[in-house]
Amino acid sequence: MQTVSASSQRLKYDGFLLLASLIWGSGFVAQRAAADSMGSFTFNGLRFLLGFVILLVVSGFKKRVEKGQWRWVILAGLLLFGASALQQFGLLTTTAANAGFITSLYVVIIPFGLWIFARQKIKPVIWAAVSLAAVGTLLLSSGGVYDPAVGDWFELAGAFLWAGHVLVVGLYGKHSDALAFSMGQFGIAAALNLISAGLLEWGNYTPRPEAWWGVLYSGIFPVSIAFTLQVLGQRRAPVIDAALIFSLEAVFAALFGYWLLNEDLRPAQLFGCGLILAALLLAQSLSFRQRAKVRPAVEEP
Repeated sequence: MQTVSASSQRLKYDGFLLLASLIWGSGFVAQRAAADSMGSFTFNGLRFLLGFVILLVVSGFKKRVEKGQWRWVILAGLLLFGASALQQFGLLTTTAANAGFITSLYVVIIPFGLWIFARQKIKPVIWAAVSLAAVGTLLLSSGGVYDPAVGDWFELAGAFLWAGHVLVVGLYGKHSDALAFSMGQFGIAAALNLISAGLLEWGNYTPRPEAWWGVLYSGIFPVSIAFTLQVLGQRRAPVIDAALIFSLEAVFAALFGYWLLNEDLRPAQLFGCGLILAALLLAQSLSFRQRAKVRPAVEEP
């Protein structure tokens, strides 16, 4: 009975991460629409500010970050600021497909981060799953044809910061209230982005209407909902499992592109979807075989 309950709990938290991936995948359409007519810092500052205000209202203005957790909230906010800025800068000069693939490379970076910072050994089957996910994401995002662009370097740098963000949330975010942690990191990311926008961008752009719709959608769904689901899900889901589930973001982005933008899905891309799903099944089968009860994501270093 305990095993069934534990499995149900794992499925619930994995479900949070899956829903977050779906929402993030849909957000690429909004980000791309805003990239051409609104500065990257302005867009990110406004959407994180909106996410902060939404959670502040939802929490009844009562949630507070515990004193001992502020350093991790600040670190998460700094990583969120840097990663989202680099991603938005990259979208100015590279395709959404390339951006999706390179960003998803954090799936490969995270195991190295766990080994370095948490001294956690990664099983060979997990390396196999990570490799499958990386190859699948490449095929899905590029159809097997990769055309480098200047913005790809921004996306690559951002992938390291996204990996750091997943690690911080997985290792330390589980000790904080999810809403308080999310509000804290959103507030920091919003402040840094808006300060940067005021210094570097304001007066240089005339946003089109679709850019404002992009801010509204991104602030409500990818920011306030999806990032909070990430914090909730990573309270129980192992960091590697979370990273592999997040690789589905590229799958959902492709599906939303097909549905909303009439983008084609080539056979190589469909095969890439299959590889990502196979990677998830491989990792999840190991997790359910090994765990008779729910355990924290990663042991404290």
